[in-house]
Amino acid sequence: MSKNPIYLDNQATTPLAPEVFDVMIPWLRDSFGNPHSAHLLGRKASAAVEVARDQMSGLLPESGNILFTGSATEAVNMGFGVVHALRTDGRNKIIVLDSEHAAVRDTAISYEKQGFIVERHPIGSDGIASLAQLGDAIDGKTALVAAMLVNNEIGVIQPVEAIAELAHAKGALMLCDVVQGYGRVDIADNIDMAAISAHKIYGPKGIGALWVRNGIDLPPLIHGGGQERGIRSGTLSPALCAGFGQAAALCMERRESDAAHIQALSDKARYYFADWTINGSCNQRYSGNLNIRRQGVDVGRLMSDVRGVAFSAGSACASGSGRPSHVLAALGLDSTQIKSSIRLGIGRYNSIKDIEIASKLINEAVEVQLA
Repeated sequence: MSKNPIYLDNQATTPLAPEVFDVMIPWLRDSFGNPHSAHLLGRKASAAVEVARDQMSGLLPESGNILFTGSATEAVNMGFGVVHALRTDGRNKIIVLDSEHAAVRDTAISYEKQGFIVERHPIGSDGIASLAQLGDAIDGKTALVAAMLVNNEIGVIQPVEAIAELAHAKGALMLCDVVQGYGRVDIADNIDMAAISAHKIYGPKGIGALWVRNGIDLPPLIHGGGQERGIRSGTLSPALCAGFGQAAALCMERRESDAAHIQALSDKARYYFADWTINGSCNQRYSGNLNIRRQGVDVGRLMSDVRGVAFSAGSACASGSGRPSHVLAALGLDSTQIKSSIRLGIGRYNSIKDIEIASKLINEAVEVQLA
């Protein structure tokens, strides 16, 4: 059996934490009840789902509800539904940052076909939105502003609290994709909705959630049996919910130690890749995401040559599209710079040795290319 490569793609997905696996097994094997059934097995399953909600809520603002979904993408689509009610007040404008994940960008664009005005707001060369410019763009016609906490491609942290204040000042709501920051970066208390995903925090794939502030009404996304407050009908998986909850609980328990560990590895990686240029802000960023470029490097060839390291050239969601990264383009990088950029995603289960070996393999392959 071949040995797995060193895994440095933790923005795409994370390995399942052993503790999460252990929590999920009983709900897959023995406690198979439908959490929406009234008998004993169903009540046990329902209790597990509610325990998971409680575990997840500790990492989110107070005064809100968690709605389980099949993914963060589904959660984003659910959150956008709020604009239909706001439209009756004459609000038909949606603003999203130009560096948003495709789940947000493409959902916003779909609303153009429904008569909404969609503005993809520019970011600076550091990847961060100008609050002055954004404040000018948000007006009395704005229904929703969407800005992600930590960018999935370049790791920069947006001033989400200030953006929410600007939105609220004009009567708009704020939707935040917190997928890459949940459990690792403080989440502003004043956002209105937050999309999260289990498999980005060492939990299972196939489950996400939308946190919604109390008092915000959403139309049904999926019709049927009325589960999840009538907004997202369908039978929940107790195993996935329990896994999500345990992953969130571990993030809370290990937050300081995880942060110190990842920072140490990030510092080591920056040292070994000192000849590369960091894409986006060097300081206002999550340390586990290192997006870097080096002039003259053919990243397609590099990824083929370095089979011993799992890293990426951008978002996993867009990797098969053939299109250049819209995030790097939004920074002002040209096509050559975009094609010479890689993303290294450092996680809980990486080691200093991983960074040392991976950097050696990547840099040696680069030197061969540039020779």
